[in-house]
Amino acid sequence: MPVFSKDSLETLRRRIDLVDVLSGHIDLKRTGAAFKALCPFHDEKSPSFVVQKGDTHYHCFGCGAHGDAIQFLMMHLKMNFLDAVESLAQRFQVHLEHVEGEAKGPNKAVLKEALEQACRFFHFFLLHTAEGHEALNYLYQRGIDLEFIKHFQIGLAPATQGVLRRTLHAKHVVDDVMVDAGLLARLEDSGRLRDFFLDRITFPIRDPAGAVIGFSARKYKEETFGGKYVNTSETALFKKSRVLFGLNYCRRNIAKEQRAIIVEGQVDALRLIYSGFGITVAGQGTAFGESHAKELMTLGVKQVFLALDGDEAGHNAMAKIGNLFQKEGVEVRVVALPSGSDPDAFLRKYGPEQFTKLLETSEEYLSFLVKYHARHLSMESPAGKSQLIQIIATQIRSWSQPVMVHESLRKLAHLTHVPEETIGVGQEHITNIYIKKSSSAGMQSIDPDLIMESDFLRCLLLQGDGLAKRMEVAQVTVPVEALHVGVCQKIYQVIIDHFHQGLPNDLLSLSIAIDDVDAQVLISEILDKKVNKDKVQDHFEAAMQRILDRNWMEKREEVKRKIQSGQYSDDEVLELVKQFDALKRK
Repeated sequence: MPVFSKDSLETLRRRIDLVDVLSGHIDLKRTGAAFKALCPFHDEKSPSFVVQKGDTHYHCFGCGAHGDAIQFLMMHLKMNFLDAVESLAQRFQVHLEHVEGEAKGPNKAVLKEALEQACRFFHFFLLHTAEGHEALNYLYQRGIDLEFIKHFQIGLAPATQGVLRRTLHAKHVVDDVMVDAGLLARLEDSGRLRDFFLDRITFPIRDPAGAVIGFSARKYKEETFGGKYVNTSETALFKKSRVLFGLNYCRRNIAKEQRAIIVEGQVDALRLIYSGFGITVAGQGTAFGESHAKELMTLGVKQVFLALDGDEAGHNAMAKIGNLFQKEGVEVRVVALPSGSDPDAFLRKYGPEQFTKLLETSEEYLSFLVKYHARHLSMESPAGKSQLIQIIATQIRSWSQPVMVHESLRKLAHLTHVPEETIGVGQEHITNIYIKKSSSAGMQSIDPDLIMESDFLRCLLLQGDGLAKRMEVAQVTVPVEALHVGVCQKIYQVIIDHFHQGLPNDLLSLSIAIDDVDAQVLISEILDKKVNKDKVQDHFEAAMQRILDRNWMEKREEVKRKIQSGQYSDDEVLELVKQFDALKRK
């Protein structure tokens, strides 16, 4: 991941206006020298969330939430550390310099500005040109009105080559930036540049903070060259295998409700969001894959509704997507849209209330899966029924959650009317649980000490205003020398120093103070792992206990090795035995 220079982070800290950041997400009201609001992190009727004028930290006197702008974006919008830093840098126009040796690549802030300019141009072109009026009529016929168009900044790419390029030149956007942003394409044979989007209705694709990172463009005339949709090519900003269309509108709602609706198309997603279903996302120009599923699971989803088109392709996709979530223990419900229909068409014809009923009467994934396979395998035939059960049972056994496997096999037996023992209920094979290798902080293989000590640091960093109470305990129980990993010792020492000097221990301050690439990477990575804030104290105590247990075991084994080495005198061995007995009793 990119690591930013100390100077650029210091510049960002000076530029951030915390009230400005928070005002976009909560209703802050000025009271004297402070701003107050209802806390977004817990339910309350009287405002206890406070920001002092000119301060860089917020504090809630109700639940104890405390942090800086980065912490707020990570907690409220569920951003990771890197996205939060880049979002703030873009907002306050700070160029983030990479540390020496890092691959710089194109400046993301410059690319986002170019894409924002293109978005405004496409939107203007749709609303205010004769060519745009033809596209408007097409949208109106599809039930997309002017308010909808303005709300989502739908636009139109001109049919004439070079119009966008000339327009952005006038805005001082150079060709190289347009190429890097995916707005221009270079012809392989001649090397000439051409506008990537032509004669298509454009839908801006946004990152979690709402910045434009690409476009999905739909043709509205049969004679337009190419497929129905054309999406921005892979760029430094846009990775289609990881981007969920509509997530910027729904991220907070999905994290709060712990559920999501998944649809196929952009118009389907926007229609549902506009109609009040603010937990809707769509895959982006590619099949919905594991990266998309992980993005939603990172937000804590416990239930997913699949509302894909009611055709053969839609059913095939739901069978595959459902498996991605079920195998991780996430409940999947399949929404039964009429044959040949999609969410957009259904909402226009029947309205939001009827779609709500579809959600309420949605089918369990396993029940859907039995019907899905029964289309080609006869349940009336013993051989067909046996094959169907074997296919689904094999799929279930590949899932990683043992309870989900056990209960799903029982459900399968019930749905297919066979005794549980015939499909091996109670004899499930538990999938091996493993930890993926990581290059975190320069490590090339699993380091249990790094994992253990990262958990301890994570708990300290998530304490907010409770840090003072924890630090007194932590310093006595786990002194710096009790940690084994050098980079963890370095971070811990800075936390302690800041605590004693009365300096803030917020995320940006720590990143600036620790002028070390490995440490900055580790801070980002340990904060990307989610911890239930209501259980931080339990995690904190458990993390300290694991470190104490490890050090106790290592010291005991060290004494034991010395006793058995034969290198010590009888008196020395006797003293070592006393030490060993004392350690056993400790």
